Amino acid sequence: MAEYKPQTVEQKWQERWRTTRAFEVSEDPSKPKFYCLEMFAYPSGHAHMGHVRNYTIGDVVARLKRMRGFNVLHPFGWDAFGLPAENAAIKNRTHPETWTLENIAHMKAQFQRLGISYAWDREIATCLPDYYQWNQWLFLKMLERDLAYRKRSIVNWCPSCKTVLANEQVVDGGCWRCGTPVETRDLEQWFFKITHYADELIDDMKELGEWPDKVLTMQRNWVGRSTGAKVRFTLDESGAAGRASHDAPRASDIEVFTTRIDTIYGANFIVLAPEHPIVRQFADESDDPAAFRAKVAKFTSQDKSARQQGDVEKEGFDTSRAAINPFTGRPVPIWVANFVLIDYGTGAVMGVPGHDERDFEFARKYNLPVTIVVQSDDAPIDAETMTAAHAGEGRLVNSGPYDGQPWQDANRAMTADAASRGIGEGTVQYRLKDWGISRQRYWGTPIPVIYCPTDGIVPVPYDQLPVILPKVAEFSGRGDSPLAQIPEFVNVACPTCGGPARRETDTMDTFVDSSWYFFRFCDPKDPQLPFNPEMVGYWGPVDFYVGGVEHAILHLIYSRFFTRVFRDLGMTHLGEPFTHLLTQGMVLKDGEVMSKSKGNVIDPDAMIEKYGADALRLYVMFVAPPEKEIEWSDAGIEGSWRFLARVWRLADSLSPAIGGTAIGASEVPSPSGVELSDAERALRRKTHETIKRVTLDLDPRVHLNTAVSAMMELVNELYAFTGANPTDRPAAIAVLKEAIEALLRMLSPFAPHMCEELWETIGHTGGIVAAGWPEYDEAVAKASEIVVPVQVNGKVRGRVTVAADASDDELREAALADPQVKAHIDGKTVKKVVVAKGKLVSIVVG
Repeated sequence: MAEYKPQTVEQKWQERWRTTRAFEVSEDPSKPKFYCLEMFAYPSGHAHMGHVRNYTIGDVVARLKRMRGFNVLHPFGWDAFGLPAENAAIKNRTHPETWTLENIAHMKAQFQRLGISYAWDREIATCLPDYYQWNQWLFLKMLERDLAYRKRSIVNWCPSCKTVLANEQVVDGGCWRCGTPVETRDLEQWFFKITHYADELIDDMKELGEWPDKVLTMQRNWVGRSTGAKVRFTLDESGAAGRASHDAPRASDIEVFTTRIDTIYGANFIVLAPEHPIVRQFADESDDPAAFRAKVAKFTSQDKSARQQGDVEKEGFDTSRAAINPFTGRPVPIWVANFVLIDYGTGAVMGVPGHDERDFEFARKYNLPVTIVVQSDDAPIDAETMTAAHAGEGRLVNSGPYDGQPWQDANRAMTADAASRGIGEGTVQYRLKDWGISRQRYWGTPIPVIYCPTDGIVPVPYDQLPVILPKVAEFSGRGDSPLAQIPEFVNVACPTCGGPARRETDTMDTFVDSSWYFFRFCDPKDPQLPFNPEMVGYWGPVDFYVGGVEHAILHLIYSRFFTRVFRDLGMTHLGEPFTHLLTQGMVLKDGEVMSKSKGNVIDPDAMIEKYGADALRLYVMFVAPPEKEIEWSDAGIEGSWRFLARVWRLADSLSPAIGGTAIGASEVPSPSGVELSDAERALRRKTHETIKRVTLDLDPRVHLNTAVSAMMELVNELYAFTGANPTDRPAAIAVLKEAIEALLRMLSPFAPHMCEELWETIGHTGGIVAAGWPEYDEAVAKASEIVVPVQVNGKVRGRVTVAADASDDELREAALADPQVKAHIDGKTVKKVVVAKGKLVSIVVG
């Protein structure tokens, strides 16, 4: 018997797949298409177990679909721009391109050792000009359609490094590199107008029936469509003598957005985001501007995502200014607080502590008054004794002419009254803001814009694309973008007038690269367009998309946005890019995410060297459902290796018989044409039952772990059969041949190398994919008898074996007659017998 040596087998088949270009495809209208894609990788240098799990999930589905007759596109590429490459360049004194391309080469070899069935001819890397020139092309198209524009925006600024920082580079309020407290600055930035599609992004979620509910909820909350009203509170200038003496234009009112204008009589204060423009005016006009700005800086330096999610303690300060509530006519104090964000609504909220929990907590902390203006119909609410805000329904009180009205009626009436008085209007507000794409970094796509003193902002002509990212000799990590330090890049003739001009030195957010790469895979070599619309017309949309839930918002929102932009450019008919989305769980070790700093990283290469790629693939598929986290276990992967070794020994030992060496392949009869013994019939039933279970588990359910479990049961049955029954008679050989061939074909998406080798060993040529997916016979798979548990007062007291088609009455009689059950019901009154669709009999006695 040949010993199972996975490394030898795997090298053989990987080389054969490479030389035969086994996974390369072209458009074929005669076949149904299937586009399978995993979120492409950032080339960090080494693949980790999260990569292994993500890409194996996709590969199992891709291989299954090929065997079921689909024309499968399964490409791969590299999300190759990004800040880590610049950081590595600074640390190691190497160029980001060198670091990135070396990492790509290493990780590609790792993925090839896993046997992932990628169409490598379609490989793309977003850092190469033949890809990023189309980022620039699309930017120009969006600029022509007013979907790209430039405006001033607040950014994080390190005064020591003299550079803009992304939010993720602000750590505990300081620069991640030097620790200096971060400031905010108002700079010119480029934006994409994603808000143009805000309603579509929400309304079209009804088309995403195969996306996880949690992802749709996250996206819906991110877009954050709210129907309400904007209301203007006029600044109270009484006692503000001298404050208006500044030459700069001054704001005279504050506009707030609220979904509950019916509570405005209970608005006892206004709260501003620290980034609100009027806060700067208040600072300039305050008695101690420096102290005022220091308080503001404390809030703006806090992590924005933590502020947004409420993970920071609610803090604020009184500006000593006030505004007039337009409905009560009374002045209310104006505060600045860290829980209000400039990115939502107007960056100003009216504080109604009686009816908003966040406002209630803030009011109690700072001893601000609470007024009840919506009284519950259930029980009276008292502002002095209440322990939580009443955010629900009721009728208005303490609200002047609106008293007694149901809150919905008052909401509509007040909105109309605000509009008629010219102090507000009904509106739909979005949490979603336009996408700021400017990055003061080197390793990204140059923005194709030129600034001319005469002609202003001038787009780079299409025939001058791509604007090539120039080489930079040295990275210090300080100052402006490295591009600004290269005169031969910056200084350029204006395309319009020919006069001296300068290039934009910001680069694009790297999310731009990943927002349309799935289209480029359909036509990766096109030199004329980002992609041929006919190619996307054949392959699109992506039928199955796999990636981490951490990308549930930004990447997926941006991809849906770009799809609509391409649609409106006439390049695709698609409205949505991905049909079925699966978000896989993380791989943990000792209950924590794997990281070098924690010393709990498992190296995939080491596991492949010890157990083989097939065992690693099988383990990460078997240990848990794909959506769930998994806890790494060395014993678990060893168990997967042992299972594969059992399959190897079984198939290898039976190969002379079922492969034709013993009686000739042409002489092995069909199991449906011979008389079978009870044991042979039972094994055949188990084979067809397993084919049915595995088929349905994989497609459409993607229950990969239970599919593996079903195959393990079949292997146990095969060992039991061969150990207890003669295997040399034609009927046994026929049943075993059917079972082994079905097993290898079902197992091949998980363990492709071993199954290809065994398929060849048992006498087949042409490869296991060409053999197709096994079919099951419903009649054969159906059991002639079933075992049904019987409960007495909720506890299982026995099991009865009955015909598979037994009626409820027959089940009831069998259960009551079973000796073990009778021992628990004799002498008692049977009050009820419930038969649950043949799966359970429940007896209630008293």
